[in-house]
Amino acid sequence: MTSQENWKRNLYILMGSQFLVMSAMTMIIPFLPLYLQELGVTDQDAVSVWSGLIFAANFVTAFIFAPIWGKLADKYGRKAMILRSGFGMAIVLTLTGFATGPWTLLLLRLLNGMISGFIPAAIGLMSMSTPKKHMGYSLGMLQAGAVAGSISGPLIGGIMADLMGFRMIFYFTGGSILIAALVVLMFVKERFDPVEQNVKTSTIEDFRTITAIKPIMALYVVFFIVQAALIGINPLLSIFVQELSPTQNVAFFAGLAMSVMGFANMMASPVLGRFSDRKGHQYVLLFSMLFIALVSFPQAFVTSYWQLLVLRFLLGLGLGGLLPMINSLLRNNAPEGMESRTYGFSNSFMYLGSMIGPAVGGGFAGIFGIRSLFIFSGVLLLVNVWIVYRKVLPRLRKPRKKDAHATLMENTNQQKQKG
Repeated sequence: MTSQENWKRNLYILMGSQFLVMSAMTMIIPFLPLYLQELGVTDQDAVSVWSGLIFAANFVTAFIFAPIWGKLADKYGRKAMILRSGFGMAIVLTLTGFATGPWTLLLLRLLNGMISGFIPAAIGLMSMSTPKKHMGYSLGMLQAGAVAGSISGPLIGGIMADLMGFRMIFYFTGGSILIAALVVLMFVKERFDPVEQNVKTSTIEDFRTITAIKPIMALYVVFFIVQAALIGINPLLSIFVQELSPTQNVAFFAGLAMSVMGFANMMASPVLGRFSDRKGHQYVLLFSMLFIALVSFPQAFVTSYWQLLVLRFLLGLGLGGLLPMINSLLRNNAPEGMESRTYGFSNSFMYLGSMIGPAVGGGFAGIFGIRSLFIFSGVLLLVNVWIVYRKVLPRLRKPRKKDAHATLMENTNQQKQKG
């Protein structure tokens, strides 16, 4: 099999695997508060508090451990990290079906975040095996697979919970992730050549080395703001839908508003990815960011649910040009031998945005009202446009200098030869 056929086969297999993983991970979203009630938490205020803690727990440990898994991926390979995460999450999610109370559930969610990393490792593997001229298309297709899973998961989970009960869903999701891990084990091929490192470095030293390459820190900040600005709206979207359509099925229409954005994202990601391979990832990122910023503001002034739905669809189209482009630019600028660590830190920024966004958004909406949240989100995204224009584009127009990691390794080898 040629190298071109190999990367394409890996792409399609990992797309399918990401669909299984994301659908499994999001199946529990519709009924987690109800599962807490089954575990004995009956007071509504207590259910709300526990639900928030349990949702956040996964992000907290994922934020801490993402750079560690990235470092191990650079040492042992990205496929090894996919398998570690896949088999680990399969076990933890299955055990979640045996939870005996809220504390057990909280600990299992913390553990799940600690061992997560299937999708970042898959992105790392594809970014290393895909020819650079196809990078945007490849990562766009991966994004489409993940988004399709995140759209399908809540729907499938809600239906299965009614038919099978809550605990059975965890057994099903564990089995789904196990299948994805087994498929990767048997069919995904990785040619991994670890870069020899004579100097042992700490996580902080790795971060300094990676962010010494100027566009990377700016891209991390962009990633963080995107997550904070967009995820911060999601918890309150159902309340806004209720304000627009008080007599309709609020849960269904709120879900539809989220799903339509996901469908648009899934449609646009491969198309914008292929376009970026021809025109430049940075330019697609810039104009996509500007587009979603401009689409965010009108949402604050809608007078009907259907106006909101159209704007959410347009927002999803723009999102298709963000994450694949950021990941492509990170791959192209990462220090040699530190690619997975570069992605590990980017995922920590993503998780940080996912934690901070809802908390800040809830406080902002509490003071100024829900509609102001869309204005706030638009302003944050315009800040991102400025960062990409001033901090990313000028650096990418210039020829890249030797990165800090390569310089460190060269100096170390020279000293070793002199010794």
